Amino acid sequence: MTLAETPNHENSHNSFLTLNYEPALASLGNDYYDEVMAAEFPQHILRWRNDALLPLLGLDTQAVTDEDFITTFGKFHGRKPLLALRYHGYQFGEYNPNLGDGRGFLYGQVRGTDGELYDFGTKGSGKTPYSRGGDGMLTLKGGVREVLAAEALHQLGVRTSRCLTMIETGLSLWRGDEPSPTRSSVMVRMNRSHIRFGTFERLHYLQRPDLSQKLLDHVIEYYYRHLLGQKDQYVLFYGELVQRVAELAAQWMAAGFCHAVLNTDNMSITGESFDYGPYAFIPTYDPSFTAAYFDYYRRYCYGHQPSICQLNLEMFQEPLKAIIDKAAMETGLAKFNKYYQAEYRSLMLKKLGFAQLQCAEADDLVNLTTQFLQDSQVGYHQFFYEMARTFSPEWRDEPALVLKNSDIVPASGASNLFDNWCVLYHKLLNNFDPEQMDVISQTLTDCNPQTVLLRPVIESIWEPITQEDNWQPFYELIRKIQSRS
Repeated sequence: MTLAETPNHENSHNSFLTLNYEPALASLGNDYYDEVMAAEFPQHILRWRNDALLPLLGLDTQAVTDEDFITTFGKFHGRKPLLALRYHGYQFGEYNPNLGDGRGFLYGQVRGTDGELYDFGTKGSGKTPYSRGGDGMLTLKGGVREVLAAEALHQLGVRTSRCLTMIETGLSLWRGDEPSPTRSSVMVRMNRSHIRFGTFERLHYLQRPDLSQKLLDHVIEYYYRHLLGQKDQYVLFYGELVQRVAELAAQWMAAGFCHAVLNTDNMSITGESFDYGPYAFIPTYDPSFTAAYFDYYRRYCYGHQPSICQLNLEMFQEPLKAIIDKAAMETGLAKFNKYYQAEYRSLMLKKLGFAQLQCAEADDLVNLTTQFLQDSQVGYHQFFYEMARTFSPEWRDEPALVLKNSDIVPASGASNLFDNWCVLYHKLLNNFDPEQMDVISQTLTDCNPQTVLLRPVIESIWEPITQEDNWQPFYELIRKIQSRS
């Protein structure tokens, strides 16, 4: 299938316009959003269509044309109103009441075949009342980076939004952090909800607890339905949100992912990862690694992510306290570390090959692994991939055989941490029967793909796009990510 510029004529039948859109958020009324118009673009070149998401929408991949994507999500035909959502947020610790959807809007909400409600949210679709002097546009590189991040995180088991489509729009943009002029794009994100912590923070700022109550009831009705009607549904909601966010932070950490901008306006009410700007995957295990060049004090560095998420949940209690008992929320938040540690432990053990490992020494193995990775500065992702690539049942015979065929192994006796790690890993392997070695090998392979979105990898596919308009490396990279190779 060729991704090409749309012809002049419009399809008489558009698969996306046959979907049953639900006015869930629109039904709340315009205290929560502004109706906006989409920008008109000089070009509409389809660069990415995520066919993997179409079955979830009940659509036949073969029946959905490129022009369906362009007409719906490049020209924005067929849907009104388009809603720019209102919110505030704490940005790098400072409260900012001048936020809101500044370059995007909610195109519509549809029910998936799994029964869940999903948002189609744009990025780069033009000015809104919240653009704050900006042009409301998204650079093409920004769109490419978000497509890649969402697919990579999804394949790594992170609860994340995904990109349904990305369309190049033909505009030239000027940016301080990219060589300019640079190309432009509009992207459509598909996720559970675009309601943020900052959505509630705005209502608290405006002293409208009535609107907060209405919004919280909406959130529970659509995203926490299993709590509806329970006596303590609001307390239970906050407690479950704490668990979801704690697990999300653990997923980022195990994946070696640094979000970079964990402001409260980037925290989803569903505990879902979304809105990827200056993110990066860590090259080595360095808790101080910081993805955003403008994060001068390392507030959102890799190692701070769990504590920042916990802090954001604590600050979220302020707009909720008019509805939910503060002491009850504090009790719920006190479980954050328990949830985080359980998820992180489970994910790291899987990266080490153990889908199930119930023994006290499992924690020792995780701790030794991170200590060795930090001390040696061996490539974080390379270490686990090498485990998958070189794993052998012979590792059960003696510790010296563990990772013996890998280039990352320190010289004999050069690292006490590594030697101790090998002894413990060898011991734990012997808790399993020889017949279970294939399961461990498969777990290593499943959890540690070779292709990782390190910065040089992204630049390697961006250069042919800028120099030759060659998109083949981009599509090949996505293919590898989606196939976990």
